[in-house]
Amino acid sequence: QVQLVESGGGLVQAGGSLRISCVGSGLTYSTYAMGWFRQAPGKEREFVAAISSLSLSTNYAHSVKGRFTISRDNAKMTMYLQMRSLKPEDTAVYYCAARRPYGTSWPPGAMDYWGEGTQVTVSS
Repeated sequence: QVQLVESGGGLVQAGGSLRISCVGSGLTYSTYAMGWFRQAPGKEREFVAAISSLSLSTNYAHSVKGRFTISRDNAKMTMYLQMRSLKPEDTAVYYCAARRPYGTSWPPGAMDYWGEGTQVTVSS
């Protein structure tokens, strides 16, 4: 059974930083591309960032480029999202997801597995 478990969310002031993590199990982790998505209240789930299976390629939403960094450690079956210069509009539930193969577009419907999410709240 595949499981993706996010952690590290919380409350942070605008301009602050936060790192969230996603641990995978039950899948051949190093063969999956991984991504972060987020969903704010009343809004659709949106793509945030993605990383290929061996970390050779990354992709970011325009709204987070230059502020967020995605990374992964296949030995630990863990993916990270380092978030800096956080803004109130970054407030959302952040979800990790897995798919094969890595792609040029990242609609939520293209993902194979999802985590339950972790709440990130940025206060102004």
